[in-house]
Amino acid sequence: MPTSTPDATETAVVSFHDILSDDGTHVRAWTNDPDGVIDGPTVVLCNGLGTNAYMWPALLDPDCGVRVVSWNHRGVGGSERPADKRHVEIEHFVEDGLSVMDHFGVDRAVLMGWSMGVNTMFELAVRHPERVAGLFAVAGVPGDTFRTMLAPLRLPHPIARLITVSACRLGKLTGWAVSPITTRLPIGPRAIALITHSGFMFPVADPELAAIGIEEFIKTPVQWYAHIALGTSKHARVSLSGIEVPARFIAPKYDLLAGARDMATAAARLKDADYIELRGSHFIQLEQPDLVHELLLEFLEKVGVTAA
Repeated sequence: MPTSTPDATETAVVSFHDILSDDGTHVRAWTNDPDGVIDGPTVVLCNGLGTNAYMWPALLDPDCGVRVVSWNHRGVGGSERPADKRHVEIEHFVEDGLSVMDHFGVDRAVLMGWSMGVNTMFELAVRHPERVAGLFAVAGVPGDTFRTMLAPLRLPHPIARLITVSACRLGKLTGWAVSPITTRLPIGPRAIALITHSGFMFPVADPELAAIGIEEFIKTPVQWYAHIALGTSKHARVSLSGIEVPARFIAPKYDLLAGARDMATAAARLKDADYIELRGSHFIQLEQPDLVHELLLEFLEKVGVTAA
C-alpha cells in the first residue's frame, strides 16, 4: 500500500487520499478542494495517462469555481501497481474512476477527460450512464486513440497506429536502460523553454507550474509508462449511439497525440455535442488555461449542474 504522506510538490490547493479500487489496488486520489470550501459543481477529471494535478493550472486557482476530484494512474504518483500487471487497461481505469467518485461522495457529475482520459470517460459513460451528467473532452478521442496519433503528419490511421504502438513496445523493452537518466532529469526554465519551442508543446502560460507537472510526470519509469500505454492501446472505439448527455470537444489544431479530425467526427456522431478547435498542441490546457477553463464553465452552465 502506498504511503499517505503527501508528495513534496503538494500545495495548499491539492490534497491526496489513498483509496481502494475494486480489484484491490490502492490508488492515490486527489482534489483541488482540500478544505471543502469551493462553491461550485464537482467535475471528475480523467487525466492524461501518467499525468498529475499540476498539468491543470486553471483548476489549481482557489477561485476557479469548480471542485475537481481525480486520481493518479496505477503505478504513477503514489498509486500502487496492480498485483496483476495486466490490470492497466481502460476498463480498470473506469473502476478507479468509480471508486474515486464513491470516495468523495459523488453520485453523478460532469466528466472531464484529457488525452487517454477521454477514452476512460467515454467508457465510463457507456457502462454507467447514471453516473454521468456531461462529457468535456480535451485533446482526446473516444477510443482507439493510437490510430489518431501523428495527425498533423497526415499518415493513414493503420500506419500511425503501427508506429506509435511499436514505439511503446520499444520503450517497454529498453526503458530499464534510460529510466535512471530520465527520472532524474532536472526540469527548470531552460528545459521548459526547449520543450515549449519544440513543436510538441507550445509556450505555456505558467512555466513554473508546468515544470512541476513535467518533473512529476518523468518520475515514472519509461518501461512502466510504456506498459500502461500498451494496455490502453487495446481500447477500441466506443459506440456513441447510446450516449444521451451533452458533450464538448476541445481540439488543438496541431496535436500529435490525438487527431483533431477524429475529434470532429466523434462530435458529429453524438446527439448533443459541439466541437471547438483551438490553435495549440496536445497540452492546450497549459498553453491557454484561461480559455479552456472558460469553455468548461460555459459547458457546466449549459448542462445545468450545481454545487455537490
